[in-house]
Amino acid sequence: WPTVTVLIPAHNEERVIGDCIDAVLEVDYPPERLLIVPVDDRSTDRTREIIDAIVARHPGRVAPFHRDSGKPGKAAALKDASARIATEVVLVFDADYLPGRGLVKQLVTPFFDPEVGAVMGRVVPFNTGTNLLTRLLDLERSGGYQVDQQARMNLDLVPQYGGTVGGVRRSALLAVGGWRDDSLTEDTDITYRLLIAGWKTVYQNRSECYEEVPEIWPMRLGQIKRWAKGHDQACITHVRAVIASPLLSTRQKVDGVLLLGVFFMAPLLIVAWSLAIALYFLGVAGPLGAAISMITMVSYGGIGNFAAFFEIAAACRLDGSYGRIRLLPLNSFCFLVSMIGVTRATGGLFLDWALRRQLYWHKTHRYRNRN
Repeated sequence: WPTVTVLIPAHNEERVIGDCIDAVLEVDYPPERLLIVPVDDRSTDRTREIIDAIVARHPGRVAPFHRDSGKPGKAAALKDASARIATEVVLVFDADYLPGRGLVKQLVTPFFDPEVGAVMGRVVPFNTGTNLLTRLLDLERSGGYQVDQQARMNLDLVPQYGGTVGGVRRSALLAVGGWRDDSLTEDTDITYRLLIAGWKTVYQNRSECYEEVPEIWPMRLGQIKRWAKGHDQACITHVRAVIASPLLSTRQKVDGVLLLGVFFMAPLLIVAWSLAIALYFLGVAGPLGAAISMITMVSYGGIGNFAAFFEIAAACRLDGSYGRIRLLPLNSFCFLVSMIGVTRATGGLFLDWALRRQLYWHKTHRYRNRN
C-alpha cells in the first residue's frame, strides 16, 4: 500500500473534528503509511486545542497544519496544506465526516491505475432521524450518488470528484495547476481541470462515508447558494475548454456541458414559467401560442421534474429501504427551496462580478456535540 496523506480542513469545527480524526485513526490501513493532517484554518473556537490533544496522544501519526493567516476558504486552506506534503495519494475528508474502517483502502485502490487522477466515495447522512429535512436530504443523497453518480461512472461520462470524501493524485493535481484559492467549489473545479487534461475520475458507490446534513432550512438554503455560486463559476470558467478538448468523447462533452449548466436551470425555469403564464392570461400569443406554452409547462412537470424523483425511488429500491419512498412527494419542498436558493445565488454571482466583490466560502453549521 502506498503512503497516504489524509487532509481534514477545519474552520471552527470543535463539535466534530475530534470524532473525524479518531475515526481516521481507526481505519484498516498500515499506520506507518498513513499521515493524518488536520488543517486548522484560522479557527477561533476549541478546534486547535482538540487537535493538539489528539496529537499528544498519537505522536507521529497526526501532523496538524495550523493556518493563522492567508485567504479564507477551504480551497485556500487545501492549497497551503498541500504545499507541505509529498505523498502521491492525498485524501480529503470534511471535518464532520466519519469514514468506515475500510474506506481508505477502498479510496486508494483506484490509484493503482496510472490514468486515474481522482476518486470519489458515496456520502451517507448519519443524522437522518433528526427531523423531516434530514430525511428528505437523505433521499436526495441516495438518488444523487446511488443512481446519478453511479450511472455517470457506468456510462463513461463525467463522474464528479467530491471534496468531502475523495482523493486526488498529487502529480495530477500539480499538472493541472493545484488547488485554486478563488474557487467556492474546489471539487467541481478540479473535476473539470482533470477531465480536460485527460485524467480519469472514479466513483465508488460502496465506499461510504457518513456526514451530518443541515438540520434547519436556512442552513440548507445557505449550503445550496454556496454550491450554486461555485458551480456557476466553474461553468463560466471551463465550458469552452470542455467543448474544445480533443481528449473527450462526444458523450463526455455533452454530459460535461449539461452538468456544468445544471445550476442555471432554476433561474431559466422561473423566467420561462413566468412568461408562459403571462402569455396565457394576457392572450398575447393567441390560442395556439398559449396552448404550446401550457403544454410545455405540463410536459416539463411530468417528464423533466420526474427524472429526479425517479432517481430517488430507484435509489431506495437499490438500497433495499423501500419505506423511505413514502416521503418522496415531500421532496417537492426541497426542490422549491433549491430553486429559490439557486436563483438567488446565480443573480448574486453576476452582481458580485459586476461590483468586483470577492467571493467568500461560508461553512455549514454543525449540530453534533462530541461529548
